[in-house]
Amino acid sequence: MATAKVPKAVYEAELFRLQAELVTMQEWVRATGARVVVVFEGRDAAGKGGTIKRITEYLSPRVARIAALPAPTDRERGQWYFQRYVAHLPAAGEIVLFDRSWYNRAGVEKVMGFCTPEEHERFLQQAPVFEQLLVDEGILLRKYWFSVSDAEQLKRFRSRLDDPVRRWKLSPMDLESIARWEDYSRAKDEMFARTDTAHAPWFVVESDLKRNARLNMMAHLLSTVPYRSVPHEPVHLPERPPAAADYERPPRELFTQVPDHAARLAGDREADA
Repeated sequence: MATAKVPKAVYEAELFRLQAELVTMQEWVRATGARVVVVFEGRDAAGKGGTIKRITEYLSPRVARIAALPAPTDRERGQWYFQRYVAHLPAAGEIVLFDRSWYNRAGVEKVMGFCTPEEHERFLQQAPVFEQLLVDEGILLRKYWFSVSDAEQLKRFRSRLDDPVRRWKLSPMDLESIARWEDYSRAKDEMFARTDTAHAPWFVVESDLKRNARLNMMAHLLSTVPYRSVPHEPVHLPERPPAAADYERPPRELFTQVPDHAARLAGDREADA
């Protein structure tokens, strides 16, 4: 039986409730010095970016950071593979969301030939050890795989072709992934077999329905973090003191104002009415 799409009104209400809980979790992280790492992986157009956007919408960028690393530099290619990811791990009181992560080596690098078979095998051996070190250090590590069907992925790619604000999301690598669907499937299956461990398991998010996927992932994350409401001092707005008799605001004409684009739009609308 197919899962029903969450109605928009229900989705928006539950999304806001979960976002409020995420703010509560953020305050717990900040107060306790906890460290949280959330890994987002999955095929292109699986919905990772949209989910990350909803998670961080009301969070402080000083607490919750997004790590979306570009292609490695020549110097980084000469480092230990995990080294550049270590630099982005959270300090005490921080949350880091990896929009793709060290698992690039198990996916795109493996399929596209950007790493050697020996490098790929070494990654699969070292990743569980690396993640064990993170967990032993006290970092709360959560790994999510966003699973999208080939038909839905193709539908999303097509919707981006003529969308001026999302066309940039279509890269040559995205288009190549269409022809290499089975190769990516094999790489993902091997990755899961080698890195789905007791200390750092993979959690699969079915993402053909974007609304459902976002709610499911956010609710699960909250259910796995032992946060609680943190007491805080009540905030009282002070009374504004009266203006000093010897201060006079400079005339607005002395400053370069931004053109009132909104006023023109409002005027155009009134003229059309």
